[in-house]
Amino acid sequence: MAQVKIHPSWEKIIGEEFKKEYFEKLTQFVKKEYLSKIIYPEGKNIFRAFELCQFEDVKVVIIGQDPYHGPKQANGLCFSVNDGITLPPSLQNIYKEISSDLGVERPTKGNLDNWARQGALLLNATLTVRANTPGSHQHQGWEDFTDAVIKTISDKKENIVFLLWGKYAQNKGTIIDSKKHHILTSAHPSPFSAHSGFFGSKHFSKTNKYLKSIGKKEIDWIKL
Repeated sequence: MAQVKIHPSWEKIIGEEFKKEYFEKLTQFVKKEYLSKIIYPEGKNIFRAFELCQFEDVKVVIIGQDPYHGPKQANGLCFSVNDGITLPPSLQNIYKEISSDLGVERPTKGNLDNWARQGALLLNATLTVRANTPGSHQHQGWEDFTDAVIKTISDKKENIVFLLWGKYAQNKGTIIDSKKHHILTSAHPSPFSAHSGFFGSKHFSKTNKYLKSIGKKEIDWIKL
């Protein structure tokens, strides 16, 4: 983990977090896990969300929970998988909502790199996970780090769209200044909850309507 580079735009903003005691303990835990178990994503991709979406470019934040825990799925961006990987159920439901909301054909590729490059920070609350063991790296320090990221974005930027899907992400809303930012909430896109409010939420068109209203370029949600 110590060898992973984080983009200078983020290093400048959140670099102090890496010097804190909790992060030193987290680093030791993660290093040990990678040496003794199968961990996702690959070490080089742990901070990939920050590489593809620089601090200055952030205009949308989507918060996930864990990285995918199946082989070759996790690629460092929440909800995203590499090309050629079967679309996970939550991502399938995200694409169903995009299709319904925007009146377009469903995307077929699972790689969300272009969302990130357009200014969407695709941030999991926990950045690593043990193979086939969801939640296995929770409560080790990652949440402290990603909370600091979210709070820094809230404090230092304005008019960011935060998409909070499900209770876990919505709990992060307590550290976001709702007077400065545009927060959209719904059920999680998981098959267990998508029909409870994610479908029909129209978050993709609402996000673009808001971005347009403040003079920012809209996200092309089907450009993958």
